[in-house]
Amino acid sequence: MKLVSYLSNGHDQLAFLVDGFLYDCDLVHPELPNSMNMFLQYWEEMFPIAQQTNAAIIEGRISKEKGIDIDGIGLLAPVPFPTSCRDGYAFRQHVAAARRNRKVDIIPEFDQYPIFYFTNHNAIQGPGEILCMPDHFEKLDFELEAAIVICKTGRNIKAEEADSYIGGLMIMNDMSARRLQMEEMLLNLGPAKGKDFSTVIGPFLVTLDELENYEVACKENHTGKAWNLSMKCWVNDIQVSEGNLADMDWTFAEIIERCAYGVTLHPGDIIGSGTVGTGCFLELNGTGKLNDPNYTEQWLQPGDVVEMEIEGLGRLKNTVVKEEEDFSILKLKK
Repeated sequence: MKLVSYLSNGHDQLAFLVDGFLYDCDLVHPELPNSMNMFLQYWEEMFPIAQQTNAAIIEGRISKEKGIDIDGIGLLAPVPFPTSCRDGYAFRQHVAAARRNRKVDIIPEFDQYPIFYFTNHNAIQGPGEILCMPDHFEKLDFELEAAIVICKTGRNIKAEEADSYIGGLMIMNDMSARRLQMEEMLLNLGPAKGKDFSTVIGPFLVTLDELENYEVACKENHTGKAWNLSMKCWVNDIQVSEGNLADMDWTFAEIIERCAYGVTLHPGDIIGSGTVGTGCFLELNGTGKLNDPNYTEQWLQPGDVVEMEIEGLGRLKNTVVKEEEDFSILKLKK
């Protein structure tokens, strides 16, 4: 299934996406909730009903007249009000390249356990405009990732069973203000202000049953599902990144195991994969300058259009917009 949240009569409305049309869940079946938050809270009861309803739409047993054309609809994040948002660090290629560009080796801890950081779950957004303050444009960056949403409560979850806690996959763009990030992390804390203004997910949530044909074996000595899904990013129609979700060294199941150790995960918690290899300007600029001292760095500018595509998960489009305020916290430095 593909599940979408969009703005309807002032509230977030959950809908099935089938052949370019949206079908409000509560309209096509009276037992289904009208919001993603409620769907996730009652996932185990609602999911079988949703599967049957989605099949009825595909097979034409539910009239197309009940659907609305997705064109022109203002999509929200598929999970508009997540309970938390963690971001992992799962792609060895990205980690190794970023460290090589700083002239340091990858550390053995990367292969010992997955890590993550918390980001601002209240700054989650979907397709559309990304509002940025002046300081954000000091080396503004995208990050091409995938994300999952937790669909049932769990604590001390083992990797062997963790895939059953995944409600589905989405594209994720972990926006990054690199100067803010780099300066505060000199104090060995963060990332914080460099990340908390926008994290984009969408355009829809794809449940795992729809991705079965893409499943492949995970990396050797790892546990959990992996998917052969190509990942690409364009900035102003120029492709800048390409990778594959199957390149994750740490699986989502293993990241969940780490996250849930001594902690209760809740329906609506979002967990990102971390950046795929070549998936951000920080890495691309570092590699470019390593190979050519005269390489010109590229960062996102006002008006830039960022489009991300992951096979099977759709295409996520955002436009970078400069806020009208000229306030700078960098100018407040002592």
